[in-house]
Amino acid sequence: MTKKAIVVEGGAMRGVFASGVLDAFLEHDYKPFDFAIGVSAGASTLIGYLTDSPYRSINIITKLATSKRFFNPTRFLKGGDLIDVKWLFEESNRLYPINEDKLFEGMPFLAAATNIDTGTADYYRVNRKNFSHTMEATTALPIAYRHTPNVSGSCYTDGGVADSIPVREAYRRGAEDITVILSHCLDYEKKPVKTPWLMKKLFADYPQIAEAMLHRSDNYNESLAFIRNPPKGVCIRVIAPPNAFQVQRLSMRQSVLLEGYQMGLDAGHNHVESLFQLNSTLICE
Repeated sequence: MTKKAIVVEGGAMRGVFASGVLDAFLEHDYKPFDFAIGVSAGASTLIGYLTDSPYRSINIITKLATSKRFFNPTRFLKGGDLIDVKWLFEESNRLYPINEDKLFEGMPFLAAATNIDTGTADYYRVNRKNFSHTMEATTALPIAYRHTPNVSGSCYTDGGVADSIPVREAYRRGAEDITVILSHCLDYEKKPVKTPWLMKKLFADYPQIAEAMLHRSDNYNESLAFIRNPPKGVCIRVIAPPNAFQVQRLSMRQSVLLEGYQMGLDAGHNHVESLFQLNSTLICE
């Protein structure tokens, strides 16, 4: 039987699109996957989907992630964090508790995090023991979050640094039918860093992370190329925001976020109802 996987890209507040898609999936009780892989905000959004908690992600994004307790430029200028991902995780679980049995005993759920010593991605299966540390690690946006969370003895930063779209990892794990939820339009390509010298200076203490940041556009675009031209026998189903999607990495306007969420809902419904229409594209070889 063909192994199926779902892969969800991060992108901070751009993850509001994926939250809409996954809520639509829940409305249709659509869970055909053998395992799930998420990165950064994509991993956070998957929690609501995997625990059958509709609207959890959109509530977290619009009610918590837009608060000054999470996003605070003044705090950052004083030497603190621009975004407090640990607080967001803890407050989310306090206000929107989850069914842990469903999360840890149901569909296998992996989160990607970037190892600061190697500059490559490690993929942790989320369980009761590593849950909080893994989620902090996968969402630890470089510079914006000044900590390097520890998981299993290694220190990490945001998973999107090394592998923003872990579709190739899903394939390496045996998936031949892969659904990918992107945070950018399907024709998007990431541009190289314009100031490599600045990147190396900012990450002088973590040279492997500096290298990963410099090669991030290559890795990202290689994942897109894999999606557009998958190996023989592999089907990749892509759900991407439309060109009208206006949400940026740190968008805070409620109206923009809710509009992006609705776009995700629409795309998710369209995908389930007809895999070959609108924002859902099937690519097979």
